[in-house]
Amino acid sequence: MREERRRWLEGLARACEHLIAEASNHPDDPSFASMRADASALLGRVRSELAEAVASEGRSMQVFLETELLLLRRFTAADVDNLVELDGDPAVMRFINGGRPTSREEIENDVLPTFLEYYERFPGYGFWAAVEKSTRQFVGWFHLRPPNGTPADEVELGYRLRKSAWGKGYATEGSLALIEKGFADLGVRRVFASTMVVNAASRRVMEKAGLKFVRAFHKPWPDKIDGDEQGDVEYALLRSEWERLSDPAPDA
Repeated sequence: MREERRRWLEGLARACEHLIAEASNHPDDPSFASMRADASALLGRVRSELAEAVASEGRSMQVFLETELLLLRRFTAADVDNLVELDGDPAVMRFINGGRPTSREEIENDVLPTFLEYYERFPGYGFWAAVEKSTRQFVGWFHLRPPNGTPADEVELGYRLRKSAWGKGYATEGSLALIEKGFADLGVRRVFASTMVVNAASRRVMEKAGLKFVRAFHKPWPDKIDGDEQGDVEYALLRSEWERLSDPAPDA
């Protein structure tokens, strides 16, 4: 509800700004002058309420990590619309299932409950909603978790971001923060990530985050994706490697 109110206030503010701009085009018309005055007064009240809504939303967040540009917080049951919008973009889903959107039913009954269960089953691990600090907008998610069948101290890193958040360094920044959290606070021995061979953007993020190429491999996918015949790649970083990168030896 808080996020819905914030979005409504943002829309109302944009409408007021549009009216003010339109009225400014008719400086000699008294009716437009009156409209501008009314819209300006309303805009002031809306901005005040919006500031309080943003502050209240920030206070209510269960923030896991904070970076220069992002807040990584717990998901809540109110994030259904965020996930539906994220997974509804074919560009976002291109290298996941070929561009098919995830249905609201699947998100409500499967995806989001899985995200929420992680916090209880694996303290310190899970899926984290990424919020842009400058706007308080949901921009996607990151995960750091031990997958089924792997040792508890070997965790998988992953992320999914809105197209509007691409190219801003968010993927690298969030990944670096989670890698540091894993090694410094959670006792992780190895962090790994995987993507398709043809997903050059994700491979660059892994490299920028300090992960090293480990192997290329093939695994069956339920959906046909362009380039899947080239397989997947795995990147990883060991605690010992991270420690050397974090604390380089002094110059001789």
